Amino acid sequence: MKDELNIIQIHKRMNDINTFQAHENELYLRGTDEDGKDFQVCFDSYNFLEWIDTEHLEYIKEQLIKHIKTK
Repeated sequence: MKDELNIIQIHKRMNDINTFQAHENELYLRGTDEDGKDFQVCFDSYNFLEWIDTEHLEYIKEQLIKHIKTK
């Protein structure tokens, strides 16, 4: 059984995406974090495409539109 006290969760914000790369089965997004430091995230390409399907993209758009309308 995992000792839950030893699990560390990292929460970072990618402020901007300035580079995209897909190579073999990996997808890379590069940009800067909330502190302006270089930051990269690597995804399994297949898993990423499974999650970012049409339904999820529509949800993201709806949430963004709600946010924009409150500004």
